[in-house]
Amino acid sequence: MSDKKLKVGWFSFTCCEDSTILFTELLNDHFFEWKKVVEFRHFKVLKTDNKMDDLDIAFVEGAISSESQAEELKKIRENCIKLVAIGSCAVTGRPSGNRNDFSKDVLDKYKDVFEKFKYSEKVMKLDELVHVDDKLPGCPMNGQMFITKLNEYLKEFGII
Repeated sequence: MSDKKLKVGWFSFTCCEDSTILFTELLNDHFFEWKKVVEFRHFKVLKTDNKMDDLDIAFVEGAISSESQAEELKKIRENCIKLVAIGSCAVTGRPSGNRNDFSKDVLDKYKDVFEKFKYSEKVMKLDELVHVDDKLPGCPMNGQMFITKLNEYLKEFGII
């Protein structure tokens, strides 16, 4: 095993963050193993000193519901080698994107909320805005699929 570590970022947009919760639960069993081979450069749930640059892998959870989120996603894409959509909202846009099907009458009732939070007219899945290299669907993602994918990347990037 080399001293090199896989540089990982974890990002969350519009969703219930169930995959983030599942990932933190996976740390209960894998923390010491992953600490040796993964550098968590950006992970707001775990640390305050976050860096978005020079990422090997960006795991991105959630759909995109505003222009500011779209711009941040594009910045993430520019700063990683591989971008992985995590969970149903990132992969399919749903259920966060269910509002895309609401009638104008329903949407008009929440116009003030949309304006206050600067929400876009449409909620989008990640691959509507950027190239996505891999997808781990589910609500939440499947934990074993995540472990398998992480191990594939550790091999692909020459870490193990």
